[in-house]
Amino acid sequence: MSDKEQSATMERMLQEITAVTCRIEGMDASISSLTLDTKSMRSDIAGFQSRVTGLEHRMGSLEMQVATSQDREQDLLYLRSKLTDLEDRSRRDNIRLLGIPENEEGTDIQAFLGSTLPKLISLDFDPPLEFQRAHRVGPKHSDKSSRPQPIIACLLCHNQT
Repeated sequence: MSDKEQSATMERMLQEITAVTCRIEGMDASISSLTLDTKSMRSDIAGFQSRVTGLEHRMGSLEMQVATSQDREQDLLYLRSKLTDLEDRSRRDNIRLLGIPENEEGTDIQAFLGSTLPKLISLDFDPPLEFQRAHRVGPKHSDKSSRPQPIIACLLCHNQT
């Protein structure tokens, strides 16, 4: 091979080496870019993981609050039923009398009811009726033509009724 051919071959080889070197440098740049992208993705993933952890914590807290709320609701329903029962039991000893004229009972409304009530319902009570309390309810009427105030009487023992 002549010098000229050798020189042309060498120049082609140099061009090929240069082209390969350029390709390798381009690949290095791509690898560097991929490395930066990978680091960025890892950072994003770490951020997402911390958010997920925070959301899991909040979700657990909300689940506990819901469970507590349900327990409180059950307690509230139970207490409401107990309150209704207590109100019903406290009212079962009460008698409401309507139409008894004002001031007919005098100063001792319990004695008046003890003597008048058996006559009104035509029953004899043995032992006689005893009242825990008795009183008129509602506003006093100054007008004689209006309805008299009702009387509420609470029996001392509910077995008397």
